[in-house]
Amino acid sequence: MKLAITLVYLVLAAILTAVVLLQEGKDPRESAVMGGSSDTFFSKNKAHTREAMMEKLTSILAVVFFIFSIVLSLNFFK
Repeated sequence: MKLAITLVYLVLAAILTAVVLLQEGKDPRESAVMGGSSDTFFSKNKAHTREAMMEKLTSILAVVFFIFSIVLSLNFFK
């Protein structure tokens, strides 16, 4: 049982790493290049963009990774 959870944990770590690396950086200079206006089409529809989906996926994977870390550290499985 511990082996299965450890394997899932390792796969989860790899997926979380890939999702984080696929995200775009949040450079403050990018907003200056775009004119500095925060009231654009993209800012109004930010919840439906790829970046928003990746942020939600990162949050969910991080929480699951944290839970798996706690479960593995408590040594329930001998």
